Amino acid sequence: MYHSIIKSTMPKKYFLLIAFSILSFTSIQAQDDLLDELDSETKKETQFELPAFKAMKIGNLQSTKVADKGDLYLYVSHRFGTLQNGLKTFFGFDDANTKIQLVYGFWEGVQMGISRESLGQTYAASLKVRLAKQSDNMPFNFVAYGTANRNTQLSETQYPFLKSGDRMSYATQLLISRRFSKNFSFLIAPSYIRQNLQNINLTGANNHNQFAMGLGGRIKVSKRMSINMDYAYNFNRDSNSLFSDPLTIGVDIETGGHVFQLLFSNAQSTNEPGFLSNAEGNWGDGHIFFGFNIVRVF
Repeated sequence: MYHSIIKSTMPKKYFLLIAFSILSFTSIQAQDDLLDELDSETKKETQFELPAFKAMKIGNLQSTKVADKGDLYLYVSHRFGTLQNGLKTFFGFDDANTKIQLVYGFWEGVQMGISRESLGQTYAASLKVRLAKQSDNMPFNFVAYGTANRNTQLSETQYPFLKSGDRMSYATQLLISRRFSKNFSFLIAPSYIRQNLQNINLTGANNHNQFAMGLGGRIKVSKRMSINMDYAYNFNRDSNSLFSDPLTIGVDIETGGHVFQLLFSNAQSTNEPGFLSNAEGNWGDGHIFFGFNIVRVF
């Protein structure tokens, strides 16, 4: 009887062993297929480019850099007076314009800022929103920017019929940039400017609504240094206007926790309505302003 039991149970054991092996192989194969599928999905994830610019400004013109969520930026912009006056004003050191700005990233891709500029004793608020980021699926960075400025230095002595709204000026820009390589980035900035009050003795005509095209670029020359340039062509500037199109040339220097920007410009104001519309200098006759921006992130 013992031998008969052995003979009758042996085929069942072999059958169970073969069935278990088949199930194990099938399970391993399914896991491998799943892992291959996950690897394939991972490879398809969008790869984003590094930011086109290191600072929020190229020089005077806004860049496509936006504060990360929770980051607080302190921006100090200083523009000395014109170099044209030489030692009379110590090459502009006696006639400086200073702007202090705080920028905070409230949400990912959304920043808000407030500032005060000594030129015109101007208070400003700004909003910057990232619309798209350069990646393997998107060739450009798209950022929308807007600012409202209030000149508190205007008085009824100068303008007897001055109203509260006359103190306001605005600018809206669409910033489009591309990082072409690790050493070169370029930006264009279609811009709209609204000035509620103008002095036609300076502007030549009442051009309250103006359109401009900004251009800017960055060339990296070392690990921590780049040469920057920005320019804006104003389509509505009157031929009799005493103002010019703004041109700014500068250098970015990265020093640990902040970016230090040294620059020369024919515009003393750092607010968008100011330098896009009222650049008072002229590079041809040496009427330019030396200045700097210091950026610190917390």
